[in-house]
Amino acid sequence: MALAEKTCVPCRGGVPRLSRDEAEAAVRGVPGWTLNEDATRIERAFTFKNFAAAQAFVVKIGAIAEAQDHHPDIAYGWDYCRVTFQTHKIRGLHENDFIMAAKVNGLGST
Repeated sequence: MALAEKTCVPCRGGVPRLSRDEAEAAVRGVPGWTLNEDATRIERAFTFKNFAAAQAFVVKIGAIAEAQDHHPDIAYGWDYCRVTFQTHKIRGLHENDFIMAAKVNGLGST
């Protein structure tokens, strides 16, 4: 099943975060996303024609995040949006982060 078709499962903590090797393999499945230096977060920057378009994109991400109960860190402004995923309870990456990245990729950026 494709990542974007999966549903996030609640992470209550107590599960191991993905290893660097697992995270490196998983990030290849979400084009445009990058893995941070210690393999605990993924991030992607999107560009837009103006502030309103960036804000509308953030609202769409918010709706998906609420439906999946898995929430990103988001920074946005005039013509940009930066989205970061990390499973905070395990201070690292979980499959949920990559599921959400794939769902966000499905939104496009304009």
